[in-house]
Amino acid sequence: MKRRDFVLKGALATAGIATSTNVVANILSSKNTLDKVTIGVIGTGNRGSGLIPLINEIKNFDVIACCDTLPFRLEKGLSNTAKKAKGYSDYRKLLDNPDIDAVLISTPFNTHSKIAIDALETGKHVYCEKTMAKGLDGIQNLINKTKISNTVFQTGHQYHSSRLYTHVVNLLKDGKVGKITSFECQWNRNGNWRRPVPKPELERAINWRMYKEFSGGLVAELCSHQIDFVNWVLGATPNKVMGIGGIDYWKDGRETYDNVNLLYDYPNGVKAKFTCLTSNSKDGYQIKVKGDKGTIIMGPRNAWFYPEGTKNKKLGIVDGVAGATVTFDKNKGYPIKVEHLNPSKQALQDFRDSITLDSSPISNITTGANTAIAVQMGLEAMYTESIVKWPYKIS
Repeated sequence: MKRRDFVLKGALATAGIATSTNVVANILSSKNTLDKVTIGVIGTGNRGSGLIPLINEIKNFDVIACCDTLPFRLEKGLSNTAKKAKGYSDYRKLLDNPDIDAVLISTPFNTHSKIAIDALETGKHVYCEKTMAKGLDGIQNLINKTKISNTVFQTGHQYHSSRLYTHVVNLLKDGKVGKITSFECQWNRNGNWRRPVPKPELERAINWRMYKEFSGGLVAELCSHQIDFVNWVLGATPNKVMGIGGIDYWKDGRETYDNVNLLYDYPNGVKAKFTCLTSNSKDGYQIKVKGDKGTIIMGPRNAWFYPEGTKNKKLGIVDGVAGATVTFDKNKGYPIKVEHLNPSKQALQDFRDSITLDSSPISNITTGANTAIAVQMGLEAMYTESIVKWPYKIS
């Protein structure tokens, strides 16, 4: 039993009020929706600092602490809190602050598991940015800790919280495109992916994404979102993966690849392709889900359905979701209309709700771990030029 449940039941009993499960649940629900959640942001680089304004927009969710080892980044994070938060250079001291209910971890990939475990040990709720953890040991150690923790753990795959993506997943599971045979996913950019470095000695601290010691490169930072989506749609994990990549365009001393091409094999013969480029941005972010009755094409905030067969391509069809007449786009199909928030804001709002309502996030330790393992498989396949099979069952 959660401590607040125990305290409430005791108070009700003292007052001579019945303590049935429904009564307590209703009162807790009413009480918890009014609770204020305080959060500390660990890692105030571009992502961590960028999430603070979104948290500021969410009712009863307050950033009261920021932490970063680089003073100029810490200052950036603090400035986004209107100087209301306390600054730390050591995350462990932030975790010692009893006024902090939860933490958001937005640090280099290789530190996720250790910081998250330390946070759980201090009783903090954890929002851990994707990819959840680096290496199979890091993944399993974090799983083990969540099993004995009495707090909420959410993995920061924000599209898992998007109401548009949730709607599309339901459409796919209901057979909208028929039998799914393949996924084609890409996240292409044109740029070297570097951050400016004020001093040479800060190169690895700032551009950690370029170095294998700290990073999973494009697979962990970009492909992981779409791998998470495929796992979600299929309700499965990949059997095996093959892939290739290289440092073929940006000859600047980086260690992680500037292009990746991965092919995952899922149960029932479904294949999922993932491509990331840093030398061409055509079509940017895109997911195509192909079935024998049609295709769904997804961007970050929009989606379309393209039916198989010319007889289904009629203008002026009424959209069953919005109840409005929509026009067929010859390149993408019929738009799928769903009202939804910025996915990152929705994910943070869902995290707050999971804490106040004592519920499990949709993007949780299990979904996060499955994606993290699939990411490790992809990296190993490319680095060893081999076919890598699913390594083990999560215990």
